Amino acid sequence: MLTGAFAAMVTPFKDGKVDEPAITRFLDYLVINGSNGVVPCGTTGESATLSFDEHVRVIEHTVQMAAERFPVIAGTGSNSTAETIMLTKRAEDLGANAALVITPYYNKPTQQGLYEHYKRVSEDTAIPIILYNVPGRTSVNMLPETVARLSELKNVIGIKEATGDLKQVSDVIEFSKKGFSVLSGDDFTTLPLLAIGGHGVISVTANIVPRAVTELIRLHRDGKFEAAVGLHYKLQALNRAMFLETNPVPVKTALALLGMIEEEVRLPLVRLSEASRAKLIEILRTYGFKIEKN
Repeated sequence: MLTGAFAAMVTPFKDGKVDEPAITRFLDYLVINGSNGVVPCGTTGESATLSFDEHVRVIEHTVQMAAERFPVIAGTGSNSTAETIMLTKRAEDLGANAALVITPYYNKPTQQGLYEHYKRVSEDTAIPIILYNVPGRTSVNMLPETVARLSELKNVIGIKEATGDLKQVSDVIEFSKKGFSVLSGDDFTTLPLLAIGGHGVISVTANIVPRAVTELIRLHRDGKFEAAVGLHYKLQALNRAMFLETNPVPVKTALALLGMIEEEVRLPLVRLSEASRAKLIEILRTYGFKIEKN
């Protein structure tokens, strides 16, 4: 079963190109600070604006630099089933530990269409697959009954659930097969999801404070519920800051302010507004970070 806190890794850019040295440095930061694993080329990794070759190369470089220090869950989803299979096969060949596969966006498939999409990916690959349900990005909600059907497929091992709907998550856990991993895709609801039987989080906030997000999971696992609740509320301001504007703009801005990456996103995303930037800096300073520049 997949458990723990996994950082939904940003893709650093420099002068319009993927910044591989920054990826290397950032992976070292995540390892040193206790992240349980990393997810390149997801939503936070700006996968929608990576070319196919860039997408594959980011996965390859991440796997190489992770050097078996922790798991790599490669984002391989697309709104094309054929392209999803190609990316998932490449991730498998490159040595990724699992693939995170988002529901097809824009197409708005039916529940049966979603089932057939994932069934085909499962049949054509052997890598462990984690479903990814985020209706706010894709305009389609994969219902618990569909997730339960998919949980029976040979290599579908879990889901990143980013609806923020605890009733839906509860149904997913209840209906799916035993041992199926349910991970939060929403930092605000990580602790509530754990409380109803979830297993971890794929986290935006863990790009900034990987040790704290990992500690939240550990405290709950060890039955230290009062301490877990305290940490949950300590993290909430930082969680909110990561969504002052469209993800990953705030988290990339924060990492740039901390000197880890260049402050660069790809159009149609743009730099953080000055008002949001001021709020972000205030929250980072409140959390204890020293921001030398504004």
